[in-house]
Amino acid sequence: MLDLSAQVLEQLADPFRIGLVVALVATTVRTESVTGTVIPLLLGVLFIAVIIPLTTQAGSGPLWIVAATGAVANLIILAAVLAVWTLVRRLRS
Repeated sequence: MLDLSAQVLEQLADPFRIGLVVALVATTVRTESVTGTVIPLLLGVLFIAVIIPLTTQAGSGPLWIVAATGAVANLIILAAVLAVWTLVRRLRS
């Protein structure tokens, strides 16, 4: 079993997770006038954190620990993606 910091670092480097978070942001940006922003992003982060270990059987340890560290990793990735998206939007206008 990995320690928590190693597990978060492993999940931060997962290209599938990064792609899902980028797709989540792209979808949220397109639908934010109807659905809002914060709730869809938080629910998406939690969904990704749970669905990856359930479908790929990735990670070591109990599901709740893997999902919790996945949520932390997803939030870090989400912060980076939102920062890039905000920068792109500001440079466009």
